Amino acid sequence: MSKIELQHIDKYYGNNHVLRDINLTIEDGDFMTLLGPSGCGKTTTLRVISGLEKPQNGTMLIDGKVMIDAKEAFFEAPSKRNLNLVFQSYALWPHMTAYENVAFGLKIKRLSKHEIDERVMGALRKMRIEEYKGRYPNELSGGQQQRVAIARAIATSPKLLLLDEPLSNLDARLRIDMRAELKRLHRETGTTIIYVTHDQVEALTMSTKIALFKEGEISQVGSPLELYNNPIDLTAADFIGNPRINFIEGTALYDGTTMRVRSELGEFLFAQERIKQDEEFPKGEEFACVLGLRPEMVEIETELTDTAHAVAATVYASQPAGSETLVTLTVGKAEFLAIQIGLNEYEINQKVFAVLHPSRMNVYNKATGRLIKYANTKRIKSSR
Repeated sequence: MSKIELQHIDKYYGNNHVLRDINLTIEDGDFMTLLGPSGCGKTTTLRVISGLEKPQNGTMLIDGKVMIDAKEAFFEAPSKRNLNLVFQSYALWPHMTAYENVAFGLKIKRLSKHEIDERVMGALRKMRIEEYKGRYPNELSGGQQQRVAIARAIATSPKLLLLDEPLSNLDARLRIDMRAELKRLHRETGTTIIYVTHDQVEALTMSTKIALFKEGEISQVGSPLELYNNPIDLTAADFIGNPRINFIEGTALYDGTTMRVRSELGEFLFAQERIKQDEEFPKGEEFACVLGLRPEMVEIETELTDTAHAVAATVYASQPAGSETLVTLTVGKAEFLAIQIGLNEYEINQKVFAVLHPSRMNVYNKATGRLIKYANTKRIKSSR
């Protein structure tokens, strides 16, 4: 079991308040990613969990046992937290082979030679690098070195595996391969993993849960699909998604049962069950709002079909990208991006129809930036 509970964690570096009242529960077996831009506090949170940093306020528990109680000045030593940390730099001993690097921590525990060999070879097999066991770090590629570092971390069977941007030094192809290996490793071992990254693709593809950080605070916690489909505010919406989400300004009117939104893309009516009731916004009067619409939810038709939500649009630019085509469209003063699967040819200034899915739109209060209308997360069948 490895359940981690962070309660009211505050961390200062001098007058710099880097962690602000952090509350986070990581369940046993989670692959929890701490996601956010540089300087938002995610690595500091990881270092607090590992014991490399001491917060000024708050408590932390692992499986119900207190590891940090700042009020009582109690901080359990990192060695007693049964965790391993993998850094961005591989931190391998250059004079040791891959086998010897993985075996190092096991030898310190004074395990038998037979058990050490079983664990080392098991960890190397999990990372698919057993054939490189006799090579030194300078004889391995970057991806192979990173696999050795992770094999070393899992060989001691830790309850917790902490990964601090471990793939950032790898090229794009290796990052894809290593994402697959880490996801498979998590499923095979069931180890609780806490992963730090600024790369939203890593977070969306590997995690069971994501904690999104902003300026030392956690703005949203949820599954990858929850964060992608219903970002809690405009900042989160803008950060998650590649290509980025489209923002269309408009006005909204909520009468207590339905919300009517008007924009350059037309008028939309949203039912009560999609409205976020715990957010404050004007009732019975129009207010400024922002529609959030993912590019893949915009379909393009060259001829008008029997579709309830199609709007006449003009092609501003078309960018064929192999497996998909990125098309920038304009409707009145609004400009937005659509993704079409496959290679599609569009001429600049070509007149087309943008087919929209209002149920998948988010609506944000422009004044606060907060989400006020949820997107329907059910899969929508393409009309093409």
